[in-house]
Amino acid sequence: MNGAEALLQTLVQSGVEICFANPGTSEMQLVSAIGKTEEMRPVLCLFEGVVSGAADGYARMADKPAATLLHLGSGFSNSLANMHNARRAGSPVVNIVGDHASYHLQFDAPLTSNLPGIARWGSHWTEIATTPEELSAGGARAVQASMRGNGQIATLIAPADHAWDTASEAAPALPAPEVLSVRSDRISRVAEVIQSGKKTALMLGGKALREENLAQLGAIADAHDVTLMCATFPTRLQRGAGRAAVQRLPYFAEQAAEALEPFEQLILLGVAAPVSFFAYPGKESWLTPEHCELHTLAEPSEDADSTVSALTAALNIEKSAETLYERQIHEVNDETLNPLTIGQIMSNEMPDNAIVSDEGATCGLAMFLCTENAPPHDWLTLTGGAIGQGLPVALGAALARPDSKVIALQADGSAMYTIQALWSMARENADVTVILLNNKSYAILNIELARVGAGEPNAKTLSMLDLSNPDMDFASIATGLGIRASQARSSSEFQAQFSEAMNTPGPCLIEAIL
Repeated sequence: MNGAEALLQTLVQSGVEICFANPGTSEMQLVSAIGKTEEMRPVLCLFEGVVSGAADGYARMADKPAATLLHLGSGFSNSLANMHNARRAGSPVVNIVGDHASYHLQFDAPLTSNLPGIARWGSHWTEIATTPEELSAGGARAVQASMRGNGQIATLIAPADHAWDTASEAAPALPAPEVLSVRSDRISRVAEVIQSGKKTALMLGGKALREENLAQLGAIADAHDVTLMCATFPTRLQRGAGRAAVQRLPYFAEQAAEALEPFEQLILLGVAAPVSFFAYPGKESWLTPEHCELHTLAEPSEDADSTVSALTAALNIEKSAETLYERQIHEVNDETLNPLTIGQIMSNEMPDNAIVSDEGATCGLAMFLCTENAPPHDWLTLTGGAIGQGLPVALGAALARPDSKVIALQADGSAMYTIQALWSMARENADVTVILLNNKSYAILNIELARVGAGEPNAKTLSMLDLSNPDMDFASIATGLGIRASQARSSSEFQAQFSEAMNTPGPCLIEAIL
């Protein structure tokens, strides 16, 4: 076998089953090795940002890494925006990045770049294979590194000659890294804080937002009048009918500060302290009020499951939450198609255990609120704020959970960053329904223009935030990329199209003209 084939054997033995790929000449040995490895599923993506975003979506739903296959420093650079989102999400991702043959680097060929430097910038762990044997051994270390804490980005650089040269054997898989547990004295101290009688919020992130943990945390909230909250952009929030209620911190800094103002204590579980998404003239960046004590129960890298169980035991809680979302059917009486009516129809029609990939931008909040009483579902958000995540994350989530219906709430402007994801959805027959929210504007930036005090906008200024002239026809774009597509201009049209989509397997796009 050669180094590439040894690497593929090691990845499969380490539990990696899928590879999102955008390869080039330097990766042809790896492409061939994937073709010979029955247990590895290749998914071709037409842009590297789709590769990294899909790997993120897969990891969020599968709780294990996908592999990516990327081409040199330029290819890895193209992946970085959604790699940033994956990093913020705590998603385990294993990047295999091809490089020039080790002896070829000295000639500074046109595609040569500082790949190690770029990889270190975008990864928690980086290694360059130095022999064919070290290529597969590096693969085992990469998978192990990706699973540290609650998920990391691990990047293995694969020089082409180490992929094509002979390897004696594949390296064995390595054991999963040790779970980082919270010390018992910290749990006892936080239990005392909760029992103090002060107005308390528990700010949750990571796996604390999973159904089993929310059932216990909801019981704590019921018993001690604690408010459960999550960050503005959680990785994966399990919500809907039968699940404990969690308040989502507002996006705008002044609204977030107002939401936190009543609390005397803020306890962090799997999440960092809240800060403003951007700086604004005359507004605070640090959102926790001065009168509010800040306590850390668990860092994002520490194990949420054992922490929640230990805290529940310390507080002598023996039952699950009783304050739960209840199923509710909305009456949709307005023929206008807007975020509210879309959210109401979604809530009424979505099946149990759907997955929502939310990059709805300014339209997303109304749809989020409307679906609190929908059937139980998972809500995935734009964790790092780098737009162009929604469609790729939906693709990866659908391949991780093929028995679940995936709904992608997609703003028009950010859709164009990674519109190529539609082609991969069609090729893989991914069960994704894209709701393309077409308001012909970077609406969030129109809001931010006023908030940052950048002066009175003129026509030239506003033209940089306007997505008309020419208007984009997303239904036609989707059709051209192999996706079944339709347009809706009224709530009744949308209801009929969305209901059909929920009852028809496979990918489709509904362009909602707002």
